[in-house]
Amino acid sequence: MSGVKRKRNILNVKQKLEILQKLDKEESARTDAEDVLNEGNTVSHSAALQSMETLLDYMGQRGFDYGDITAVRKICVDIRQEMNKQHEEKLITGFLK
Repeated sequence: MSGVKRKRNILNVKQKLEILQKLDKEESARTDAEDVLNEGNTVSHSAALQSMETLLDYMGQRGFDYGDITAVRKICVDIRQEMNKQHEEKLITGFLK
């Protein structure tokens, strides 16, 4: 079996954070990880933004480095800009129809 490659499922930040939060509540990590991986991989901008804000709260509580927190804030700004861009495109498309 040395030549056989296995497909690895990798959890994103939101999924990891959800599992950590459930672990804090003493729930089963294995079942939760499997449930998260079996869900669809599409995440809305608002869900992503909410997850990033939750991550910022967590990082603040745990005393993460200022540079790391700044990087996460930059991602939040990028998500908001993409949300606004898509919203404007929908408005323009709706107006032209």
